[in-house]
Amino acid sequence: MINLVIIGSELLTGKRTDGHMAHAIEVLSSRGLELGSVAYVGDDPERITATLKTALQSDDVVFSFGGIGATPDDRTRQCAADAAGVQLVRHEDAARIIEERFGDGAYPQRIHMAHLPEGARLIPNPVNRIAGFSVGDVHFVPGFPQMAWPMMDWVLDTYYRHLEPEQAPVETLMRLPGISEGQIVAVMEAFVAQFPQVALSCLPTMDGDYRETELGVRGQSADVEVASAWLKSALQDAGFKPVSGPRI
Repeated sequence: MINLVIIGSELLTGKRTDGHMAHAIEVLSSRGLELGSVAYVGDDPERITATLKTALQSDDVVFSFGGIGATPDDRTRQCAADAAGVQLVRHEDAARIIEERFGDGAYPQRIHMAHLPEGARLIPNPVNRIAGFSVGDVHFVPGFPQMAWPMMDWVLDTYYRHLEPEQAPVETLMRLPGISEGQIVAVMEAFVAQFPQVALSCLPTMDGDYRETELGVRGQSADVEVASAWLKSALQDAGFKPVSGPRI
């Protein structure tokens, strides 16, 4: 599972709009992977630490965006150290990059970005060279998309090629015009019992008194083909008229 933690009170107050989730979905989909969850966290150290502690204790791959700069509201580095139960220490390679980049201007503030959780590994930054870092399978990158997104690509390419399936999952859709989700519960229950290897989604639509339900069947191509045919037949046998949609 690949999850996101997106940090910044500006997202929760509406001053900024998040673009990381949509980009992550696109990037992961291109690799045959899927996003498991997204957590938005404001600039509260206790909440950040608790969220990162949960991430570090899981078996999931997690990308954390934001809060690794040198201003007082950038608390992610310290929170990551607290969550991991280690000290925040000077990372010599990170310090060297900052000193080469800024010279005397690295001090007294910018050098703080080289203070990382003990044992952290660096993530190269192709834009301004100021590295992100990894602690276990939790990867910390800036909030700036132009930096964060290529850094995410680097992490996926470097550490997680083995997670990419030989065949990407596919999904078939079918619509049930005029039908509410409650009318097809029995068919859906039978489907789930019959095809545990695929995922069934149900997306109802309401417009005034009009109801419509879209069903999605997602999984490996061969499984989806068989399961979709069964579902369409079961719906027809129950008196419904499904309209097949695109395969995506």
